[in-house]
Amino acid sequence: MRRVLHLSDLHFGRDRPELMRPLIETVNSLEPDLVAISGDLTQRATEAQFRAAATFVAALKPPVLVVPGNHDVPLHNLAVRLVKPWQRYRRWFGRDLEPCWIDDEMIVVGANTVNPLAWQRGWFRPRSLARIRRSFAGETERVRIVVVHHPMEHTPEDDKELMHGAGRAIEDLAGCGADVVLSGHLHTWRVGPFAEAAGRGVVLQVHAGTGLSTRVRGEPNDFNLLEVSSARIRVQRYVACEDASGFRITDSRAFHGGGGRWSVEP
Repeated sequence: MRRVLHLSDLHFGRDRPELMRPLIETVNSLEPDLVAISGDLTQRATEAQFRAAATFVAALKPPVLVVPGNHDVPLHNLAVRLVKPWQRYRRWFGRDLEPCWIDDEMIVVGANTVNPLAWQRGWFRPRSLARIRRSFAGETERVRIVVVHHPMEHTPEDDKELMHGAGRAIEDLAGCGADVVLSGHLHTWRVGPFAEAAGRGVVLQVHAGTGLSTRVRGEPNDFNLLEVSSARIRVQRYVACEDASGFRITDSRAFHGGGGRWSVEP
């Protein structure tokens, strides 16, 4: 079994400083095998905000895999956004926008879904899907996890535009045996199978809200802890205490199956 801690939408620049130390201490005390951060480390992609985000990540003891979010490219500096959108992100978090983590029990692949030309709406690029297919090719035992910023399925309550290429991405990921997709962007918590993948393999979608931001949209600050194996996946939601003293478990969902086909555990 492996444990993956899923953080998203930290939004340094619109963060809660009083919650940072409790979050770091909670993450480190849980000792996950990997921390996956699904984008929006900053609010406006400034040097100071990236520095704060990098300081936070450096304080985490487990290995960390990070993908960018739309807030991690400059919004108001149009020239930089069009010509060098990733310059600051890469300065602080490395050149690889689609990192990968592999061990004996899992493969975790990041995909960059940010479209600098359409700042809010994401884009699942065909080349990113091809890279994921290659990474998962021939795998039958290890759990296969994808980390993106933009979710690929919305509910009627979601007020943001669905990512370009979302439908094709769900089909491709189901077809290549993906087990879990971790995402953020909406600042809401959701765990369950993709409805559109039913019949072709039931991929689990796991949304995290915001780990640190004041932009909570009616939900508390939270993160997910996934316990994954070839036959069972459990997702626990950790929510910030009202006094910001720490985080506590409020929800737990379990699924059984394997090989890209999962159903809710009775």
